[in-house]
Amino acid sequence: MKEALQTPAVFFAFCGLWAAAMIAMWISVTRLTYAIEARSGRPMLKHGLPGFANVFPVAFNVGVAKDEETQRMRWRLIQRLLVIGAGFVFFVLVLRSADV
Repeated sequence: MKEALQTPAVFFAFCGLWAAAMIAMWISVTRLTYAIEARSGRPMLKHGLPGFANVFPVAFNVGVAKDEETQRMRWRLIQRLLVIGAGFVFFVLVLRSADV
């Protein structure tokens, strides 16, 4: 792996795939946050569109409905945030092992 990542084409392909995976996970986190906020009765903007997603207050259960389904959705949100964190740790470990 060390020699493979020294090649610019492989390095950029790896970085691109990693970035696409992290962006996809963040989009799923944002969508899930909007769904949790809708179930919790958060107000929408004046045109009926949601405001920005309050990811971390929702993850820490601030202003979130306490029913079982919403709490299961919140747990899925936390799992996805942990996957994103693990993805960054993996990326750093791969770069360090390849001396990049």
